[in-house]
Amino acid sequence: MRPTSALLLSAASKAAAPASSRSYTRHTVAKALSIAASSSPRSSPPPRSALTKPGRSYASHSPSSLSSPPLVQTTTLPNGVRVATESTPGHFSAVGVYVDAGSRFERPWVAGESGVSHLLDRMAFKSTSNRSSEQMTGEIEKLGGQVMCSSSRETIMYQSSMFNQDLPAVLSILADTIQHPLILPEELNQQREAAAYEISEIWNKPEMILPELLHMTAYKNNTLGNPLLCPMESLEQMTVENLQGFIKEWYKPERIVVAGAGMPHEELVGLTGELFGKARAQETVLDSPSASASSAGSSSGRSSRSSSSASSLWASPFSTTAKTPASHAPGQPSLAEIATAKARYTGGDLYLPRPDLPFTHIYIAFEGVSIHDDDIYALAVLQILLGGGSSFSAGGPGKGMYSRLYNVLNTQHAVDYIAAFLHSYNDSALFGIAAACEPRFTPQIASVIAQQLELCTGAGGGRHTLTGSGGVTRAELARARNQLKSSLMMALESRLVEVEDLGRQVQVHGTKVGVEEMCEKIDRVDLEVLQRVARRVLRPQQAGGGKMLNHGLGSGQTTVVAQGHLEGLGDVREMLFRRGLGAKPTTIA
Repeated sequence: MRPTSALLLSAASKAAAPASSRSYTRHTVAKALSIAASSSPRSSPPPRSALTKPGRSYASHSPSSLSSPPLVQTTTLPNGVRVATESTPGHFSAVGVYVDAGSRFERPWVAGESGVSHLLDRMAFKSTSNRSSEQMTGEIEKLGGQVMCSSSRETIMYQSSMFNQDLPAVLSILADTIQHPLILPEELNQQREAAAYEISEIWNKPEMILPELLHMTAYKNNTLGNPLLCPMESLEQMTVENLQGFIKEWYKPERIVVAGAGMPHEELVGLTGELFGKARAQETVLDSPSASASSAGSSSGRSSRSSSSASSLWASPFSTTAKTPASHAPGQPSLAEIATAKARYTGGDLYLPRPDLPFTHIYIAFEGVSIHDDDIYALAVLQILLGGGSSFSAGGPGKGMYSRLYNVLNTQHAVDYIAAFLHSYNDSALFGIAAACEPRFTPQIASVIAQQLELCTGAGGGRHTLTGSGGVTRAELARARNQLKSSLMMALESRLVEVEDLGRQVQVHGTKVGVEEMCEKIDRVDLEVLQRVARRVLRPQQAGGGKMLNHGLGSGQTTVVAQGHLEGLGDVREMLFRRGLGAKPTTIA
């Protein structure tokens, strides 16, 4: 298997939107992390040779080289912790610890566990068994303060950039906060108050809360639909035991990757062995969704137009108010089943009337291809080709002004914002378009989005014009490919981006491929491939109701979330289906 870079989708998102575009970013809540796809089906890992050091024997794998050490090397410690380095020279280094955990592994039916990843993010670098909170803060500031933690649906990562000589001190801090956190009640209460304010602020910003509600609607009551933002009712119930229990169950050695950029491989292996080598491996390994061929059982239900309240998304059937003990409850999946459960895309809709808002906000999404699908390259190119941004964009080359959706802004002045998005995961993805418009344009906005999506599938034909009235041309496609490639290469200039790319690739795929090979695969996306992939995602009824996507668990239906002035919007999913986009809304999920 040859995976692609962890940057493909994040680079696509940055390249597709201008500097002033609005995206779902985090401060203490994790950004939704997207990884690039593998170029072939998952296969068994390559053979490893024994790397022997005095008193320690590790399993190691790296490309063969007779003249000099390879650029990327990976080593597996006896307890399962994986160590990866990229030996690019420089005055600065970066190191990160990546844990195969996140909101998709939480149990919403356990009181106080929903949103625990969000709080673990906030509780990082507080008091530990070896350092007080003040000592931790002082050491971090002495090292320059470039230390961070973020959580997402599929990973929790701890990262830092530093001077080369500070690697031992930085890794010691990361190891301490990961393995020996005290999680004091007073510190939890302090972060609980801060999180409550943060959550209330996010709920008042449609551009931040709607992507979260989109996931919860698209994957209702399973895996990727678990809230990334801690529900308020769960926040009130959350205890020290909730956080400690989650760490105990998911922070296992075999689920941890330590990655570094800019240091000798042997140095990072030695330090990791000292700091993480004593952790005991779990007897029964909890495989991640990408590593298991089996799928968890899924409930079925009829998808229908949701009520005007989002409260139901936080509750039934996994109500956080139920006083269920943290141990395995009868009728609920075990930890092993949670670890291997496949995301089940349900589709659905959620309409939230807010007449007080100045704009109508709408998100239309389809199930996309996972990071392990060959077509991920074409889908990333399609996102850039659609592009988009805000009417307040500074414009200029590279800011999205030549993309198809930016042309909508130029011709439809009532549209304040419109852009394509792609959130890709181990076993599923969300692809679509988000928009915000003045209330007077609400009845038209869904049709405008539908027209742009139709043209990507080859429907409409004709020669492309500046108004976006025709199909995709070779010139547009070439520009999108070049923009994606340049974004990938420029992003890797950052040490933190470089180490995150390395760590996430090793975490998901077990190895890494260079940007040169990625660019080659991007260049292979021609018009025929682009339109085929667009039809595969946007017109799933032509491929057996979505059964050809990922593990065949998806409904093929569209997902629609809207907030604001909703008069005249109508039944968006039914309109899309009549135009051949998405499966029939009444299909059993």
